[in-house]
Amino acid sequence: MKYKTDVVVIGGGAAGIAAAYRAKEEGVKVILLERDEDTGGVLNQCIHNGFGLQYFRKDLTGPEFKELAKERLNNIEILFGTYVLEVRKDKTITFVDRRGIHEIETKALVMASGARERHFNSLPVPGKRITGVFTAGLAQRFINLENLKPGSKAVILGSGDIGLIMARRLTLEGIKVEAVLEIMPYPGGLERNIQQCLKDFGIPLYLSHTVTAIEGDRRLEKVIAAQVDYKWDPMPGTEKEFEVDTLITSVGLIPQTKPVNFVEADPGFLVSNTNQTSEDWIFAAGNCTVIFDLVDYVAKEGEKAGKYAALYAKGEYKKGKKVKVRKGENIGIIHPVYIDPTQESTLYIRVSKVFDRASIKVEPLGIEIIENDARPPEMVVVKLKPFDENINEIEVIADELISKLG
Repeated sequence: MKYKTDVVVIGGGAAGIAAAYRAKEEGVKVILLERDEDTGGVLNQCIHNGFGLQYFRKDLTGPEFKELAKERLNNIEILFGTYVLEVRKDKTITFVDRRGIHEIETKALVMASGARERHFNSLPVPGKRITGVFTAGLAQRFINLENLKPGSKAVILGSGDIGLIMARRLTLEGIKVEAVLEIMPYPGGLERNIQQCLKDFGIPLYLSHTVTAIEGDRRLEKVIAAQVDYKWDPMPGTEKEFEVDTLITSVGLIPQTKPVNFVEADPGFLVSNTNQTSEDWIFAAGNCTVIFDLVDYVAKEGEKAGKYAALYAKGEYKKGKKVKVRKGENIGIIHPVYIDPTQESTLYIRVSKVFDRASIKVEPLGIEIIENDARPPEMVVVKLKPFDENINEIEVIADELISKLG
């Protein structure tokens, strides 16, 4: 079957729902492609609260956030159970579902394909590949959606937000969490999750520690951990043994950019402040561009991508000058990497080290933000107004703010 539309959105998570909604609001025809049998993506298994505080001004669970967002998808064609096989430069998209192989001709595309978990097998940990090792997202799905218990005693590797949340969830389900191990000298999740998920439940957090080996016959029986030095090498004599049957890994997310392989990515899609990629007609939003802290940020970026994709489809937005945004001293991640100076911008910044009080400057625009307790896991958000088109490059730098009073 052949379809023809103005805007196609690939991915029905928070970014995709928001993009489809906003594109439709701009008066264009939209088709949303979703791999699962319902929209929402990972929100469906995130039954804890803390979502929507900025986007909906409400404290919601993941499914509640999804339902509120989904209610706005009126008169939008959603094709469930679809898998995109190919996106071609001639603006055609091939996908497959239970009915067969189909093709869509579009004017603009929004990629909202999210991110996947980095697997334990990608880590240099010796030992048999035995059962009992789960990524945090898979364990979350087992417990929250499928009512399955992954084990009885667990160690969690990685203190990212999903790892912290699963430490609490496992504890509430009667699974003893012996430790959370973090290779960095600081936690990898938001401060509120460290307090609510670890400290409130008395779960120990070992910083500068990692798993050095796993042991067991057919099922995991023991996790061996050790402290690491500044090069992340295990230090002899610091080993700790945990007799557990479950290892949960929360070791990062990788943006999903397939099947679009002709657009600049590193590792996620490189976009401008209008969410436009290196291909004029392709826009991208959410965790397929960079890993965001909050679903609220993801939804806001999705709306923006949907807006500009619709304007592009109507011929009301063209690719103009793009100003490069460069990472300066002490900046780890910055998004977006290009700015259309005629449009408003939102910069999402991660510093590369911990600051007691950071001065974050955007030069040559003369913007300075003072951020207390700036840490790599927590994004700093900076709003930019349209600026002089004669500026060719913007640099963002961070330094420790030293009090003039001494």
